[in-house]
Amino acid sequence: MVVELPSLRAAFVHSRWTLFEGMVAPFGLFYLMLLVSGVRGACIVGMGWSLAALGRRLALRQRVPAILVMGTLLLAIRTAVTLATGSTFFYFAQPTVGTALVAVLFLVTAVVRRPIIERLAHDFCPLDPVFFRRSSVRRFFVQLSVLWGLVLLANAGFVMWLLLTTSVKVFVLERTLVSWVLEGGGIFVSVAWFVRRMRKEHVRVRFGGRIPAPEGA
Repeated sequence: MVVELPSLRAAFVHSRWTLFEGMVAPFGLFYLMLLVSGVRGACIVGMGWSLAALGRRLALRQRVPAILVMGTLLLAIRTAVTLATGSTFFYFAQPTVGTALVAVLFLVTAVVRRPIIERLAHDFCPLDPVFFRRSSVRRFFVQLSVLWGLVLLANAGFVMWLLLTTSVKVFVLERTLVSWVLEGGGIFVSVAWFVRRMRKEHVRVRFGGRIPAPEGA
C-alpha cells in the first residue's frame, strides 16, 4: 500500500483558509484593536470574528474545522479573563494557559482513545477514510496525541517561566524562539515517526500529492 501525502506547499494551500479563519484573523484583529482602542475593544472584535466564522460554517452547513472550534473556545476564555481583569500580565499569560489547555485536551482525548489530533489531520491533510480505520493508524494517532500533549506542556511551562523572569521586550523574542524550536521539533519527529510506523506496516509514504481546496476558500 502507498500513502501519498501532499507537499508542504500543497498542504499550506489547502489549509490557508482554515488557518486564517481560525487563528490568524482573530488574533490579528485582537492585536490591531489593542493599539487602536485598548484591551476591551480588542477582545470584543476578536471574539466577534471567531463567532461569525463559526456561525457562517454552521449556517452554510459546512464542516467545522477542529482548529476553528478550539480557537473560538480558547479565545472566549481569553476574552472573559481579559475583560474581567484588564491586566497586562494576563494579556500575555493567557495564550500560554491556552497552550496548556490544548495540551491537556490532547492527553485526555488520547486516554479515551478519541484523539482530536486525528480530526486535525483531516483538516490539514485529508486522506482516504479507510486508511484511518486501520488499527495501527488509530494507535499511532493516540500516541501522537500524547507526544503533542507533552510538547505543548513543555512549551507552556517554559514560556510562563520566561514571562515571570524576563522583561516584556526580551520575553516576546524568547517566547517566539522557544515555540519555534519545540513545535518545529515536534513536527519533524511526528513526520519521521509516521513514516517509520507505516514502513513497519508495509505502507510506503510518498510526498508530493495534491489535495482539494478547503471548504469555504
